[in-house]
Amino acid sequence: MKKTDTTIILAPLQGFTDVTYRNVFSDHFSGVDEAVAPFISTMGQMRLKPSRIKDVDPENNKKLFVVPQILGNVAKDFIFLADHLYEMGHQKINWNLGCPHSKIAKKKRGSGLLMYPEEIDTFLDTVLSKISNTLSIKVRLGRRSKDEIFKVLPVLDKYPLDEIILHPRTGLQMYEGTPDHDAFEKTLLCSRHPLTYNGDITDLNSFYAVQKKFPHIRRFMIGRGILSNPFLAENIKQIIVKKDQIERLKDFHDDLFDSYKKIFSGPAHLTGRMKGFWSYLASFKQSRKPLKNILKTNSIAKYQDMVKRFFNAELEFNK
Repeated sequence: MKKTDTTIILAPLQGFTDVTYRNVFSDHFSGVDEAVAPFISTMGQMRLKPSRIKDVDPENNKKLFVVPQILGNVAKDFIFLADHLYEMGHQKINWNLGCPHSKIAKKKRGSGLLMYPEEIDTFLDTVLSKISNTLSIKVRLGRRSKDEIFKVLPVLDKYPLDEIILHPRTGLQMYEGTPDHDAFEKTLLCSRHPLTYNGDITDLNSFYAVQKKFPHIRRFMIGRGILSNPFLAENIKQIIVKKDQIERLKDFHDDLFDSYKKIFSGPAHLTGRMKGFWSYLASFKQSRKPLKNILKTNSIAKYQDMVKRFFNAELEFNK
């Protein structure tokens, strides 16, 4: 597969891949072609949540093509939100049938709805005849069993969908264990829709393993792998940037910090958000300056001091 044949999609991670992250990431790294935004929950009584709609405002998303994702199971509320997104300029939307968190699943949202294919059928029959957007679906193998997907696929085959983005785990698995590639392969054979692969692409070796297993897959969604290694999409596409990686990571961090500083009102919110990103930086956990020194900070001044020490040590080490 040529690198130009590969499309890389930034996965939706609540609390991480918001518009601020997407824009700053796009200023410093390449290789990511598009993003699915963190989900917007439907609300009853035809209501909108302005802060979440703002995240997908096209005026704020000019650096990376973004597809809004909707979480919900009430057709009229979904249609209301989809129509609003269409008026904003979003011709494509995504339906979340994959969220594994129990608080969401127990309300028959996300992966919790996968146990009820007849309700998915009724929902899609109502929604797709009334919205102007095209629809893709992000899905897991099931909520409790990986066999649930094979009762859902005949339902999905009845409707025009852009694609199915499949994470080959069950909802109950969360992110534990390993993705079931055999189940993904079986899904490929059973679905008439194009499939996008999502799940545990964390480095070049894991990407090549998926690529070898599924040579006809052209679209790959990556979330935690990019948060852990922002250079991953460039590595996959063999994009060469001569600037030192640690310098680039430092510049990215500083821009991200300054951008969030304009948004968050209190120091705990700002440092909490930034430490969340550091917790993902697995590729640097073997550094001579342990990341735990950053994660233990409890003030902005201490955080900035520890980050400065970290990068100075890394830059000195690379000389």
